[in-house]
Amino acid sequence: MTGILQDAGPVLIYLIVAGFVLAECGFIIGLFLPGDSLLLTAGVALATSSQHAPVVWGLAATAMVAAITGNHIGYRIGATMGDRMLAKKGGRYFNAENLHRVKKLMDRHGFLSVLVARWVPWVRTLCPMVAGAAAMDKRKYTIASVIGSVLWAPCLLLVGYYGSSALGEFKWILDIVLVVMVVALLLGTIVGVIGYRREMARPDEQVELDPHEDPPGSSRHDRHLAHP
Repeated sequence: MTGILQDAGPVLIYLIVAGFVLAECGFIIGLFLPGDSLLLTAGVALATSSQHAPVVWGLAATAMVAAITGNHIGYRIGATMGDRMLAKKGGRYFNAENLHRVKKLMDRHGFLSVLVARWVPWVRTLCPMVAGAAAMDKRKYTIASVIGSVLWAPCLLLVGYYGSSALGEFKWILDIVLVVMVVALLLGTIVGVIGYRREMARPDEQVELDPHEDPPGSSRHDRHLAHP
């Protein structure tokens, strides 16, 4: 398996990482994809194939751009839906309770919540959609999204790469670690796709994000000024 990854080269890894990150940050299926594990595994795979630092840093930049793009897509999806969003009745992640939990988090912490969302798997998928639906200030959201993407995708990938490179003298250990991580990633993806199909098969549930609540990124003082 390690040999297959080495023969595949960085181009295939680039495409897989960019596709996963884009999907996880912008579409509902991202709720079920193991994005964190993928970034770490990609870093380890590049280390075991003896790729040079420029290739790794290029992948880090690609993952960052994919995350920012996915966040923008998610925001636009939420903005198009407005404050009424479709969830799934009895859904594991995409349900009314989770949408309201993310909305409440953003109402309380605004800018900071977008940064923190990068590190919470299901929240980082719902956060852009809820931000768009709740009309969070686009400029503040974009700044927080970019900062969060810089701190998330490149960091995990580089940790996997440089952490593995530090164990270069024990290549046999790295090979075992890589095989275990790839198997876990494949199983996680398969289980995630099955979970996504089951979730989407559930009946729709209309969720209204309270329009009377202050939108994320604003304050009650701002609202009072807007409506004297």
